[in-house]
Order: sequence, then C-alpha cells, then structure tokens
Amino acid sequence: MNNIDFDKIHKIHFIGIGGISMSGIAIIMKKFGYEVTGSDISENDMVKIVKTENIPVNIGSNINNVLNADIVVYTAAIPSTDAELVAAKEHNIPTYERAVFLGNMLKNYKKPICIAGMHGKTTTTSMVANALKLAKVNPTILVGSKLRELNNLNYEIGNNEYFVLESCEYVDSFLNFPGDTSVILNIEEEHLDYFKTLDNIMSSFGKFMCLVHDSGNLIVNADDKNVMKVLESNFDALTKKNVNIYTFSAKDSNANLFANNINLMNTGCYEFDVLYNKNKICHIKLSAPGRHNILNALATVGVVIANNIDLNLAVAGLEEFTGASRRFEFKKNINNTVEVYDDYAHHPTEIKATLQTAKEKSKGRTIAVFQPHTYSRLKTLLDEFATCFNKADIVIVTDIYAAREKNDGSITPQMLIERLKANNVNAMYVGDFEEIAKYIRENAKENDIVLTIGAGTITNLSNLL
Repeated sequence: MNNIDFDKIHKIHFIGIGGISMSGIAIIMKKFGYEVTGSDISENDMVKIVKTENIPVNIGSNINNVLNADIVVYTAAIPSTDAELVAAKEHNIPTYERAVFLGNMLKNYKKPICIAGMHGKTTTTSMVANALKLAKVNPTILVGSKLRELNNLNYEIGNNEYFVLESCEYVDSFLNFPGDTSVILNIEEEHLDYFKTLDNIMSSFGKFMCLVHDSGNLIVNADDKNVMKVLESNFDALTKKNVNIYTFSAKDSNANLFANNINLMNTGCYEFDVLYNKNKICHIKLSAPGRHNILNALATVGVVIANNIDLNLAVAGLEEFTGASRRFEFKKNINNTVEVYDDYAHHPTEIKATLQTAKEKSKGRTIAVFQPHTYSRLKTLLDEFATCFNKADIVIVTDIYAAREKNDGSITPQMLIERLKANNVNAMYVGDFEEIAKYIRENAKENDIVLTIGAGTITNLSNLL
C-alpha cells in the first residue's frame, strides 16, 4: 500500500467528487483542515452536498485545480485518459485511487470496523453506525448510502478510535482496508466482469479476512457455505494472528450468535432473541423490514460484543434504525391505496430478499419494475435472474442500465422476459418510464405494492407516479 504522509500535504483535489464514497471522504478531509477541491462530469445530489461545505467543485475538467494540489485522488471509474489525471501525472503530482487513499485514512484510527460481503454491506454498516452512535462511542462513519440517522448524509466525523466503513469488494478495493474488526456477510458470484470466477472471489475474500489486525476480531456468517469455506482455508493463518472469530446464524444454534424465537410482527419487521454461546443476551425488535435483516442485526451484535460496547444502548440504536436510502425505502402512497417502495437490489439474491419482504408486507399484489444493471451482470447471471421474480405478481422490465459498459448486442431485456414467461412469471417489457408510470396508474389496485428495483435511474420512477 502506498503510504501517505498527511503532515506533508495541504491541498487535495478529488476527481469524481460526486461519488457516494468520494464525497464523504472529501468532506471529512475538509473538516480535518485540508484545502479541498473537486470535479465531476455532472452535478448530482452529492455534489450539491459537497458544495454546502464550501468545497469548490468544477463540472468538467479544470487543470488549474490539479496543478495547485499536493495530491490528487480519483475513483476507479475515472479513465486513464481523463484530462485532470493525465495532467497530474505529467507534472509528477502524486495520484491515489480512492480505496488506496481511504486505506491510508484508516491508519489514523485505532479500531477500524470494516464490513464486507456481496449483499447487505450498506444496511449492516448503517446498523453498526447507529448502534455505536447510541452507545456513545462517537464513531467516524462512511457508508454507501444516505441515512436518516446521519441527517440524510452518508458520513459522520467522530473521534479517532472507531471508523465504521462499508468495504466494497469490486476491483479488490477492500484489500486496502485492514480492520481491527472485520465482518463478512456473504460470498457468491458477483462482479464477474472483474473477478471472472467464484474461486477468484473467494480468494479475494480470504485475503481481506487475513488483513484483520493481530488480536483483532472477525465476524462471519455461519449460514453462508462460501464464507465458511474461506474461513476454513484461512483458519491457521488467523490463529497465528490470534484473531477472535465470532460466527452468527439464524439456522445453527451452535454458532456464537444465534437468532432464536424468530417472529414476524404486524409491522412487517422481525423480532427475535439473541443467544450468545447459547445464553440469551437480548431481545431485538427490528424497525427495518425483511428477514435478511436478522443476519445483518446479528452481525451488528457481534461487532458490539467483540468491542465490549454497551449492549443495551447498542440494541436501542439497532432497533431505532429504519433502513438505508434505497433499501426497501418507502417513497409514496398513491391515492392512499398503493404503496411505492424503492430498492437498490441488482443481484438475484438481493431481488429475492426484496420481493420476499414485499410479500410479507403486502395485503395485495406486488408489481415489480426492474431495471437490469450492466449488460455483463444480466448476461452472466441470466439463469438466476429468470428464477428470482417468482414472488412478484407482475414484472415490468426496462432497458438495461449500462453504467460503465458498452452494449455489444449479446443480451437484451427481451431475453430475460422470455425466460421469465417460461417460468410462468407475468412479465413484460416497457422501455419508457412515462409509459411504465401510466401502466401503474391504470392497473394498480388497492393494497398493491409497487417496487422499483435496480441500481440505476429506476429510482426516479416514483417521481412520475
């Protein structure tokens, strides 16, 4: 890892400052007393938030900002041909990819808490953040979503002891984040445009697992077979580092942390007892819907126990948490009869969990509007996408959101529609958001739930309803 001497820098320029993580990092550095500037290709909500902190942001390139900087930080999405990045390298100004820079920031904290997994990172990081906030340990927080509990921001600056960090696996970013406490929620095929195979994914998670500090804490999901395989293959290395290992489960009562007496409340959320080494230590009533949040909550309790934090206060914070932005987020009620929710789910496992949550809350039908995210993901996981919508009554598929990719014509929304229909799912293609909104207005019935699903622009559909 490239080491940064923060005492020798004064001005930092961020390329791609409007990213959900970059914006938070930039504001944190500004509040630490550094001079910060930024640029992005367009103005979004996060750019507007950055500007409220008196950080100058240029829409488009501004070489002068780069030339006046001591270092330049850029996101992995920035191409090597970017004018500002090229200028920095031509003038020998040190450049750092976002994850490398963030990894250097972590060194200033005694107890980084790094939360990883293919699904549930944002929600679990948010749960941990709120639990620790109410337990009065004053953590610094950086999460991949805006939270109500953080005044609709995605960061909070605390002391230099705890840093609660969502740790993304894409392009191996999380290999820059050694945790004093590391959490692994799940491992499966995802981001195959980068990883190529499940074996490569498991190898990367093994490396992340072994980054944990000597005598640190590792908290893992015992219900996930891939996680347990990675744990087994790295067990000796972890033992040599004297790492404390905590397992959590909703199925196996032999796990260190076990959810017992699980009950679905009339709110659509779950309550359960938490057993620690088979002894009941607390009862939790969640305010975030979905059975998958039981495991996320157990992971949070694991963080609390591993760090000797006040459990009663932390549980109060956990119970208060209502969900991160775009995680089964309530958007509006149409004519007081049809509820509209929005969810970031873009992988089949996430979609299954989201639709299960909708089914548990709804007294009527579920109308799912799905915007596939990237051509490569839909193509590689087409079989899984074809079987993950069975709990929806109506599925509307939009055009594919390209993100960082180009269309080579090898995958289309219609291919998914054909596969869904073959599995007896009532599915249709509608490419235009206005037409989708019209269909919903004309066909949604009392007590139906409308669910917009995807990591792209589908979140804007609710504005048309």
